Amino acid sequence: MSEIFVPEGSKFVGLAINETDLSEKDINVLTLYRGKKVIPNPKASRVLEANDKLLCFGKLESMRGMVPAKTRKRRQPAIHNLPDQLPEGDDTEHEL
Repeated sequence: MSEIFVPEGSKFVGLAINETDLSEKDINVLTLYRGKKVIPNPKASRVLEANDKLLCFGKLESMRGMVPAKTRKRRQPAIHNLPDQLPEGDDTEHEL
């Protein structure tokens, strides 16, 4: 399962769900989130709008391909190495 966001300017804006290539990629739309509205099992004829979120079920690789590379890189958290030793004079206990 994955959530796919439909941003402004997306090729999906203005298309009905059945006009997208999602079903050809074995991706099923389970829920459509539009603003504060939740639309479970949206009809295939439902037209997508900018800022819609689609909760989808399908092949993970197919869904990953739906997310632009720029967006994927931005979502990865920064990872920092832990220091070898705690600073001097720090007598408090720490959990790792």
